[in-house]
Amino acid sequence: MADIVSVVTPVHGESARFLPDAYASLCRQELPDGWTWEWCVQEDGSDVHATTHLPADDPRIRISSSRRGGPHVARTMALARSTGAYVKTLDSDDQLAPGALARDLAVLEENPGIGWTTSRVVDLLEDGTTVAFDGDPQPGRLPQGSAFDFWMDHRRPQVHPATLCARRHLVVLLGGWMALPASGDTGLLMGLDALASGWFIGDTGLMYRKHGGQITNNPAHSSGEEWEARMALIRERAEVLRTWASAKMPQ
Repeated sequence: MADIVSVVTPVHGESARFLPDAYASLCRQELPDGWTWEWCVQEDGSDVHATTHLPADDPRIRISSSRRGGPHVARTMALARSTGAYVKTLDSDDQLAPGALARDLAVLEENPGIGWTTSRVVDLLEDGTTVAFDGDPQPGRLPQGSAFDFWMDHRRPQVHPATLCARRHLVVLLGGWMALPASGDTGLLMGLDALASGWFIGDTGLMYRKHGGQITNNPAHSSGEEWEARMALIRERAEVLRTWASAKMPQ
């Protein structure tokens, strides 16, 4: 029986139309011998109709629907249906770069002390071109707690949480993604960072699509009362987890 990496994808609103591109990027992945992926697609509400955009004859695709709760609740519901030892996030409007899953697996399989991986991201523009950015950390180990320290100093994550691949037991321990209207993936990143060291992969792992329907275009995403509340809760939870993890470490 093959080992499985679970790819979890929430789908809402107009983003369902991008599913064929996300699927094509999954089909281009070449995994090590003995490995396969399962794709847990979670419809956020009953009116998404993801099945109309994806083939019905690929047993690796597992589609389900849940009551509308936002993308992070949908991700967590997808996690509940997943079976893999590793959990990889992929938004419905994004695409994995060739080799992304194999690189994630190589790091996690070869480094038992690493709990999670992230990778380089390029923006995928509406005309099909891509834009890269400076400011990534050096490839390699991200010491436990370093992502939180960077976030506190710069008010933004050092690495992109849309590229996360993590050990299943850590994601389950954290309860999946934080049930927030936005930034739940940043909350997961900070939780993982509190519990274990990560790894940054310098190769491009994700093409992050830019389009008008993104939740990140909402003005409340990056400022205002709701933003302040989200950031405060993410910070408080991370600080509690850091204290708990420190107490559990051998003296």
